[in-house]
Amino acid sequence: MFTEVKVNSTRIAISLEYDGSRYRGWQAQKHDARVVQTEVEKALSKIADGTVSVTCAGRTDSGVHASSQICHFDTVVSRDPYNWVMGVNTQLPKDISMSWARQVNPEFHARFGALSRQYVYLIRVSSFRSALMHKSVTITHKQLDPQLMAEAGRYLIGTHDFSAYRSAQCQAKTSVRTLSRLSLHQHDGLIAVHVEANGFLQNMVRNIIGVLSAVGAGEAPASWAKQVLESKDRTEGGVTAPPHGLYFLGPTYDERFGLPETVRIPQIARDILRTDPLECVA
Repeated sequence: MFTEVKVNSTRIAISLEYDGSRYRGWQAQKHDARVVQTEVEKALSKIADGTVSVTCAGRTDSGVHASSQICHFDTVVSRDPYNWVMGVNTQLPKDISMSWARQVNPEFHARFGALSRQYVYLIRVSSFRSALMHKSVTITHKQLDPQLMAEAGRYLIGTHDFSAYRSAQCQAKTSVRTLSRLSLHQHDGLIAVHVEANGFLQNMVRNIIGVLSAVGAGEAPASWAKQVLESKDRTEGGVTAPPHGLYFLGPTYDERFGLPETVRIPQIARDILRTDPLECVA
């Protein structure tokens, strides 16, 4: 299931943080689009004095941010972890940075070895647009009721077929996922939706936010979230929420790999996620 390390190669795990505002997502595309993966591989290749290909834990979409994107790559070059971090960061653009590097067991795989993945979505309720926050949160003029959103969210916790909550272009072989956490927090004009699952489908989080926001605005009852889920039809759902309020917090792995921190809360979300959540208990 996992890729094998080439003879004489070492497998390195790294953690990346990036502002996705200027990028067309993580994954390299056929067209000459600006993507995070290309920038990371170029920087690593310079420090490794050879071509480096990386595998990530979660392929973020266009405009989505990450506070702890975990990747792995194989190399025949010997570098101290500190030197990997310092060297690569000199080659990366200012909106991408490496937090740590660690030599790992060849069995480690950033994508297939992830036990769960976490995201947070940030919404600011305001009558005015913000010139400073428009790339880091989603701003809405609608008054949202977080309690109603939490009530709707409880229908989504558990193992379900999330066909109605994925993009029409999603190519995942199965649309069944286990959503283990969906909690809402409110603080200082912000609403945060914190989710965790064994995996996410393309646009799944943003489509969930679209439904919860409609419920929070009083445009639909909380039970609509369940109705959409059971329809297994994307056209039954609401609009897809904008990407700039979404942050990939990182994946979790088996402790035997001995990794440093793999899930990290971005500074903008730390205060709100410290508040007591309106738990969505199934």
